[in-house]
Amino acid sequence: MSSLHALWHALSIAGSMGWEILWALILGFLLSAIVEAVVPKSTIVRLMGDDSPKSLAIATGLGAASSSCSYAAVALARSLFRKGANFTAAMAFEIASTNLVIELGIILALLMGWQFTLAEFIGGPLMIIVLAILFRLFLRQRILEAAREQADKALPGRMEGHATMDMSIRERGPFLRQITSPAGRTAISEYFVMNWASVWTDIVIGLGIAGAFAAWVPNTFWRDFFLVQHPVLAKVWGPLIGPLVAVISFVCSIGNVPLAAVLWNGGISFGGVVSFVFADLIVIPVLLIYRKYYGTKMALFLFATFYVSMVLAGYAIELLFGATGLIPTHRNAKVLEASITWNYTTYLNLGFLVIAAALVLKFIRDGGVAMLKIMSRPTEEMDHGTPTGGTGHGHPAH
Repeated sequence: MSSLHALWHALSIAGSMGWEILWALILGFLLSAIVEAVVPKSTIVRLMGDDSPKSLAIATGLGAASSSCSYAAVALARSLFRKGANFTAAMAFEIASTNLVIELGIILALLMGWQFTLAEFIGGPLMIIVLAILFRLFLRQRILEAAREQADKALPGRMEGHATMDMSIRERGPFLRQITSPAGRTAISEYFVMNWASVWTDIVIGLGIAGAFAAWVPNTFWRDFFLVQHPVLAKVWGPLIGPLVAVISFVCSIGNVPLAAVLWNGGISFGGVVSFVFADLIVIPVLLIYRKYYGTKMALFLFATFYVSMVLAGYAIELLFGATGLIPTHRNAKVLEASITWNYTTYLNLGFLVIAAALVLKFIRDGGVAMLKIMSRPTEEMDHGTPTGGTGHGHPAH
């Protein structure tokens, strides 16, 4: 196979997977934008004052409704922590905002099957519960105080501006009236475009990596790597190795899904897939941001506790779904080349592309382009009221 042919093979697989999930991405970001438009970030801080089960449940629910790329989620968690949110609750919010969001569930169902969506939405809360227990047992006050001092230095990471922007609707009233009002339509368009701007590179990179692995790495390698010939060992090995594979993939949870499909077809265990998708919050660039945000000791603590939580959640899902017979018996995730035909996917993509175009046009007309220029500005600039465009809806989250 020539180099050009090999490259085209990988790109065609990546492109077909991207086409398969396009409408789901648009729908997921639209629904997330609607929720974010009616829930101010200041409300989030007030509801996350401790690590009680109630606060953690609220943090999880609010995080699931606040779609973010991994970098924006990490930056927002620090912002919430600095403004008074409990650290454990902030971490629960961070996990939920990348791993329990609508678009992730839809894409998992499209590429891999509804069982993986169900596993993700059961495994996510399990991971948060395990993490909260580990924090209670092992997080020392001196490490937490050192992390707070480091966080208050407000050293810049990635997506700072996007994390602290609050474009939510200020007027209260019935939900439908809020989202259909001029202010509501503006806020929804802003969240929709800004969330897309924050993750599109991770999605493209994730599709590219998945295409390359599917095209260039033979299934015999994956079967050996995931110990397929030893079923019991494979179930033990999968959740242990899944997060470590994700650590070097460098992409967010949504970008991880295409590669998860490749790994599933290659033989990784069901629980291994779940722990792999969760691991976007311990990829190497994010670990370096943890070190900058909270110091070296807390960064190492987060890596260790997040990893253990992901592994245990993977094991729990493997046992639960195995006992109930919900683990798929066929490994037929959609990673093959497919030509564009006039089927339901094409019609859905065209319809949602029209909706996306309308939202982008609304964003541009309302002066939102200026907001894109400040997405990566340090938190302090946002805290001092840096203007976010001509709409008047972008403002710091206090």
